[in-house]
Amino acid sequence: MTMRAEKVFKPGAYPTYTYVSRHYEDTDISYELRLKQALRTAGCLTSIIGPSKMGKTILCEKVIGLDNIVEISGADFNENTDFWATVAAKVELPYMGEITTERFSKTEEITDRDGKNEKYVLSKDKIIEYYIQHNKVLVIDDFHYASPEMQIKIAQQLKDAIRRELKVIVVSLPHRSDDAIRQNADLSGRLSLITIDTWKEEDLKKIALMGFEKLNINITDAVAEKLAVECLTSPQLMQYICLSICTLLEDENKQEVTDEILEKAYKFTTVNFSYADVVNTMGKGPNQRGQQRKMYETIDGKLLDMYGLIVESLAKNPPLTEISFETFYSRIIQLIKLSANEKNPEKSIVKEHLRKLQNVLEAKEEIYRAIEWKDGKVYVLDPLFLFYLRWGRKNG
Repeated sequence: MTMRAEKVFKPGAYPTYTYVSRHYEDTDISYELRLKQALRTAGCLTSIIGPSKMGKTILCEKVIGLDNIVEISGADFNENTDFWATVAAKVELPYMGEITTERFSKTEEITDRDGKNEKYVLSKDKIIEYYIQHNKVLVIDDFHYASPEMQIKIAQQLKDAIRRELKVIVVSLPHRSDDAIRQNADLSGRLSLITIDTWKEEDLKKIALMGFEKLNINITDAVAEKLAVECLTSPQLMQYICLSICTLLEDENKQEVTDEILEKAYKFTTVNFSYADVVNTMGKGPNQRGQQRKMYETIDGKLLDMYGLIVESLAKNPPLTEISFETFYSRIIQLIKLSANEKNPEKSIVKEHLRKLQNVLEAKEEIYRAIEWKDGKVYVLDPLFLFYLRWGRKNG
């Protein structure tokens, strides 16, 4: 029976046939073994940090199992959210409600029934007990999406919960590792820390090679290497691109992955991603008031202001998800075509525009928070966004 491509390459689900196990840092210990050890350590909270779209959740699903993992997101919480109500709802426990109690009295052959409504709230102890009895592991993904105040509240709740041996994993981004979990003095000595490295090209290649072999599709090592570079260290993006390749090959009745198919697949893949408004918002920057913005002529004949240059700089080769300011500034300078007596923008101007852009993005929905300017570096938080910048725009 011929395997179907969508069963082999799964961008948004557990990849049964293309799961690649990696080793923890520079050791012979796999991430799977490290996570198993952490979960077996009673009274400890497991903290996993790693870049976006690096397979942190897939790792949890591999070790814990889909039937036992209970996943919530930091975005599920705001200042008015009851933490335990959310945790209970995820396993369909009736956290709050009303019950009718009945009192009976018998006089000879007459029975009186007196009903009374009473409100109840399920205690956190009962919720914890349920999780333990049913071997459930609570995974709080994207913990950084919760506000700093809510992060502190959650950390306080988790301190007592892990002491009662509730198994909890908190997942966050690397440059947010100064969050309320790792910096909480009350949790000192009660943390199992796991840092997920970015994927190496050799591991990403395995996804493509394993998957296409399963489908009896020819792919050379050289083509797999090109794929590994373009998927920006993201295994999820590799799954997306490979699935696009399969769709194109089927449409053209071909069985070999060529360079021509690759470029088509890159552009085809971006159809899945809705980042057009994000790019437009970044290019416009904050609302313009008063003085006209300075425009710069680029080496390819465009006229862009500083916000436009920032967007173009992100898309330049080589694709990077973490860029030092010096490298970023150099990219901007390389884009500008100077006329006579014209000077390059000062570094302070670029930094000020990055700061203002940061404020614009933080004030909008989560999808707009695709980049972050912090500690002298520009971080691309979402590899899929960067891939869209490179291949999804009309001039990309």
